[in-house]
Amino acid sequence: MTVKPLELLPPTETLEMESGLKLVPRLRLNFTVYPSSPSVSKSLDEWKLKRALIDFLKTSLSVPVIVPEEDLVIKRIKEVKTRKREDPLARGTLFVRDLGFLKSAYKRYEEEEEEITALEKKFLDWRRFLVEKLDGIELNLEGFKFKLTVVIPESDNFEAMKTAWGDFYAFGNRGYSRSGNQGPDTITLRGAPSRWFAEPRVSSKPSMLVTHTIFSTFGKIRNLNIAVDDAFGKDGNEDAEDIISGLHCKITVQFEKHRDFYNALKVLSGRSLQKQGSRLWADYEVTWDKDGFTQHSRNPPQGDGSRMQDMAAGQFKNEALRRQRYSGSIPDDSRRKRFKE
Repeated sequence: MTVKPLELLPPTETLEMESGLKLVPRLRLNFTVYPSSPSVSKSLDEWKLKRALIDFLKTSLSVPVIVPEEDLVIKRIKEVKTRKREDPLARGTLFVRDLGFLKSAYKRYEEEEEEITALEKKFLDWRRFLVEKLDGIELNLEGFKFKLTVVIPESDNFEAMKTAWGDFYAFGNRGYSRSGNQGPDTITLRGAPSRWFAEPRVSSKPSMLVTHTIFSTFGKIRNLNIAVDDAFGKDGNEDAEDIISGLHCKITVQFEKHRDFYNALKVLSGRSLQKQGSRLWADYEVTWDKDGFTQHSRNPPQGDGSRMQDMAAGQFKNEALRRQRYSGSIPDDSRRKRFKE
């Protein structure tokens, strides 16, 4: 275990954070299932499709990809009277969490930065290869063929997000950030378990102080906001009514420096959150924020907005004082965390 800058964190390494949390590398792909022919009217069997796709990944690639059943999620689209024959039958998500083969396959370089760059390139090349192999494949299920379209989710595609904000600031006629550099400084993370960001033995609701301490792993924070995110997971989910309120939270973080924003988004993209002592994975969504705090920093809020910020500051102070009484000290937010060798 050694302390290294976030810039030297390879895409296959785990980042350890405060409160027993860690960011674990994985690949996520979204896919949609269509009938290969409009004449296919047979209903889709999710279990048989899952087995066929797992077998394809295991036997049809130069380097076999082993995916446990729980890391392949398929949700059939409910039949509706207005559905056309060419409309999709199901949507799903594929997770590849074992990326150790990438690390063991690259050669050693004299300079560590060259080594990290080579590993990042290998990961991106392999991800592109896997998408190309899966996109458009046909799976035969008892004589009926179904076709898949596969994409990398926006939240997992750091390179695409970097291009998007470059175009946005180049052609969007937006102003400069406080740091003087034209570019974003704010991330938004959805789908984080509320309890993992709560103050232990005090509340199940996310805490400003705990969240601030966790995200200070990436650098100095200018602004922070936490809200309940009951809408997470409802998009395209046929069973959205089963989602329990308050399970997830939405976190918006504005960093002092664009460099810290850049590192945070790059590290958060392509990883899952895991809590010490838990077997659960939090497959959140993260993106860069076009407005949010970036807009407020250029135009200081007035009226109710100022009062809301004062209330948030008061909440943060109260939590800090309460924790100080409980633990005797407040964590050093500026300390960079360790990641596994």
